[in-house]
Amino acid sequence: MNGFALCFVILGLGLIGWLTARARALRFDRGGRKRLHSLPAQHGWYAAAWTVLPPLLFLAVWSAISPGMVRQTILRNPAAAQLSDFAFERDSVLAQARAVAENPYAGDVDPLARRLAPLVGATRSRYAWIGTLVAALLAFAAGAYAITRIRPDFRARSQVERTLMMTLLVASLIAILTTLGIFVSLFWESLRFFGHVPITDFLFGTHWSPQVIDAKDPGASLGAVPLFWGTFFIGAVIAMLVAIPFGLMSAVYLTQYASPTTRRWMKPTLEMLAGVPTVVYGYFAALTVAPAMRQFAVLLGDPYASSESALAAGLVMGVMIIPFVSSMADDSLAAVPTAMRDGSLAMGATTSETISKVLVPAALPGVVAGVLLAVSRAIGETMIVVMAASGAATITLNPLESATTVTKQIVDLLTGEAEFDSPKTLAAFALGLTLFVITLLLNIVALRVVKKYREAYE
Repeated sequence: MNGFALCFVILGLGLIGWLTARARALRFDRGGRKRLHSLPAQHGWYAAAWTVLPPLLFLAVWSAISPGMVRQTILRNPAAAQLSDFAFERDSVLAQARAVAENPYAGDVDPLARRLAPLVGATRSRYAWIGTLVAALLAFAAGAYAITRIRPDFRARSQVERTLMMTLLVASLIAILTTLGIFVSLFWESLRFFGHVPITDFLFGTHWSPQVIDAKDPGASLGAVPLFWGTFFIGAVIAMLVAIPFGLMSAVYLTQYASPTTRRWMKPTLEMLAGVPTVVYGYFAALTVAPAMRQFAVLLGDPYASSESALAAGLVMGVMIIPFVSSMADDSLAAVPTAMRDGSLAMGATTSETISKVLVPAALPGVVAGVLLAVSRAIGETMIVVMAASGAATITLNPLESATTVTKQIVDLLTGEAEFDSPKTLAAFALGLTLFVITLLLNIVALRVVKKYREAYE
């Protein structure tokens, strides 16, 4: 039985447990001898949780350990004696055997893999049925145990609330552990990179040319300052010059000038920009904005201008993050007490004077937090810079010239054919770690600013 069908069956058993436990609780309630401590539905949720959670936890663990058990069982079989001792070749043959077991008509496979396919299929099927039977037994046993505990004085409500609290705790821990795992994996590979290249050469070097690396001094070609400058120039300068004015002005209009009908239509329309896939923005930047910027550069007297300019990528990136700035500014302006606005108007100030001298200064911490979050979003953007920015690592103040970013170089480094242990490939992890730390610090600062802002008017 496949995983989806098995989960569906377990959920069906949970529904049966819920109905059975609720009916049992109702029978106690109708007896009138003793009042139920918890509602019948809460008894039902208690039984449903016991019926569903243990088998699902078992299946999660089983799906992690069963592939290794299947592999060991296959390797112990005499039919697998012809497999190579070389791990990579052996894993390749086993992968092909699994593919043939799932699709007997698969072509271009090793003859040994085709001979092993029946063994692989039978072994995987056996372990899958073992997992299915154990999960079903757990569901029945745990559900029966929960139903037998239902009594008039049983505190089902407390048990359900405790289970819900533990579920929420596990969900929050998963998010934290995922972030920690990303950091640890990047940090570990970055340590390997800094074993080849001194960290000072990487962070302060001004020459980036991973295609030509000197084996004796790899750090001379892996100075990341041009990448950091390109990332800052495109994501934090050009993009912000577009996003901040338009985002702030749209928020001011929607909160202070627009009628309720206009706001009801315009705000969702503006926020739709945040839902557009970044690859669409990338196509728009590469096919429309970049040629237009090149023609603009030609008009300014540069006939050799490149279409892969920092300005093209920055403009489209700024349009993409307008909703982030607008939404945060909108919320910040709406959170300013109406007494401040009414008091300014009562003193004779015009609406524009009230906005510029009262509302915007009062909402400035929230606006700054929105800008910081937008910057962290912009410097981590990949598709737009991959499709519209150049791969040339230069330090320039001219937006019509080529520039590259950290994310663009990470894509280029990891899609090449270099060895994984080479400094060129490991440099991608060092760049990723640096970008991770920068965006994390920006998010922390933004959250601190938001926290102080929220406390200001409580």
